[in-house]
Amino acid sequence: MDLARLGRYALSLIAWTLLAVTVFAQVLGPEAEMERLRAKAEEAIGNDDPDGAALSMGRAALMAKQLGKMHKDDPSAERLYQGAEPLFRSQEHGYRAMALFRRAGGQLPASSGVCGSLALAQGSVQQSLTILGPLTEAQSPPTLMDKAKRLRSAADDWVIVVASMITDYQCP
Repeated sequence: MDLARLGRYALSLIAWTLLAVTVFAQVLGPEAEMERLRAKAEEAIGNDDPDGAALSMGRAALMAKQLGKMHKDDPSAERLYQGAEPLFRSQEHGYRAMALFRRAGGQLPASSGVCGSLALAQGSVQQSLTILGPLTEAQSPPTLMDKAKRLRSAADDWVIVVASMITDYQCP
């Protein structure tokens, strides 16, 4: 084997190793895990599994709380994750309300447990909006602003979903 060919193989091996390390690090990071759990919850609710969705959203909320603590040195990132946690908690409570309603036989009006879960969902999403609102208007890095806007949009949508569930389940 000539030296030039050996050099190309060595360079290719180094490039692939760096790529593998980068991909592996991205897949295993806490933020990637939070996104994976959020996506898993969306998939579960799409498959009509509110219990699984609630479980995954609860775990995503825990990851958001952990990420907030990890970013104490960056106030904007810390605030982003502090706003994500109550949004994910709200979704967890909403999915749990769906599961409780189904387990109770789907009789209207819904039980106090279902309505209580929806009240918790409503309070949590309002907390998220309060935290995320100023962040979407602040001067932050573009990637952080994009994440904040996506979370704010999800929270705005979730307000409508929770209000609809409260009406549909005939909660006081």
